Amino acid sequence: MDTSNITIVTFQVFVRDFFPSALAFLMNREPEVVKNFLMKTLRLQSWEKRIDRFQLGAGVMPASFKVLHDPRRNTETLIADFGESAIGRVAPVDSGFWWIILLRAYTRSTGDSSLADTPECQKGIRLILTLCLSEGFDTFPTLLCADGCCMIDRRMGIYGYPIEIQALFFMALKCALALLKQDDKGKELVELITKRLQALSYHIRTYFWLDFRQLNDIYRYKTEEYSHTAVNKFNVMPDSLPDWVFDFMPNPGGYFIGNVSPSRMDFRWFCLGNCIAILSSLATPDQSDAIMDLLEARWEELVGEMPLKVCYPALETHEWRIITGCDPKNTRWSYHNGGSWPVLLWLLTAASIKTGRPHIAKRVIDLAETRLPNDNWPEYYDGKLGRYVGKQARKFQTWSVAGYLVAKMMLDDPSLLRIVALEEDRQMRPTLMRSSSWS
Repeated sequence: MDTSNITIVTFQVFVRDFFPSALAFLMNREPEVVKNFLMKTLRLQSWEKRIDRFQLGAGVMPASFKVLHDPRRNTETLIADFGESAIGRVAPVDSGFWWIILLRAYTRSTGDSSLADTPECQKGIRLILTLCLSEGFDTFPTLLCADGCCMIDRRMGIYGYPIEIQALFFMALKCALALLKQDDKGKELVELITKRLQALSYHIRTYFWLDFRQLNDIYRYKTEEYSHTAVNKFNVMPDSLPDWVFDFMPNPGGYFIGNVSPSRMDFRWFCLGNCIAILSSLATPDQSDAIMDLLEARWEELVGEMPLKVCYPALETHEWRIITGCDPKNTRWSYHNGGSWPVLLWLLTAASIKTGRPHIAKRVIDLAETRLPNDNWPEYYDGKLGRYVGKQARKFQTWSVAGYLVAKMMLDDPSLLRIVALEEDRQMRPTLMRSSSWS
């Protein structure tokens, strides 16, 4: 059989999945790999993006791309996926944010701003942010998103204003401020970014934050309050508070809840959003400490025997059927429905170092080392404590290895944290007080 004309798919690269690998390359002083990735994905952004005759915004970054190798011609072709091949056909909202954050990490690591200063990169940043900062009907500074638009890439009830996207949005905006040129094209965008950051930080820090005091306030909310004097601004029904949250909330401790929208608060804990909030300084120093207090107080629930829960708790029974659409991959305590993901090691390690608690990082890394090599570096683990290798988990998963390597390198050399962490902006640190209509 003549196979000379067969085109072979060699591999597929996901933008978000590559991020921990990129950090590993940067920390190992191999920036050229990261530079090539940034430029390749930037070129894909310029492609025409259509799904069923509908054209996506110019700023959308691909979720992933395939590399097609033609052995006869010895050529490679990139095929981008902007959501038209994704499960559920959802465009990746987070890809553009990861790209901006990685460009800033590359610049910080190398000390070379020439890549970010190129007209191509400047245009790429502007396209992404123009898409996000466009005017609309929304009354909130947060981004309205569909289910499956981020790491939680299946239907999991995160539609609305998921904390993962809001934290990444905030971090990307701050990185963009450091990367954009103050020329005629960038000046107006910088002003928009600055205003949005102030509104976004206030909104998230105020309305997404949950601690013992705030939980007690919500428990005693009055409803159907009209006008600007309302205390219960989103008309959240106290009866919607889940039973588990009362036992889960320690004192002291707190976290950013999964979602806030009209008459709906998703009280689930999402690891990525809370860790990014710490790294980006979206969380105030007090809030960052409270997040780490919660993690230590609820170690068994959030870490268990294999770090680290992507969200807590899992959806079960009738609620699982309605919200996930009976998704067999997202059964309780599996995959994105309460599964444990080793890639999150680097995020927790970075957050631990930034908050001055490296002992937490060492504890989770020591725990992971007892399992990961022997289990052949699986994608995720199942079970309430993360005891079992995921029922559909791929082995030798690149970002599982990369997440571990980055965590180890940062713990050995905490100065590497500067590549990815952002310091607090004093101008964005107003006293955390609700408007005068709040008690």
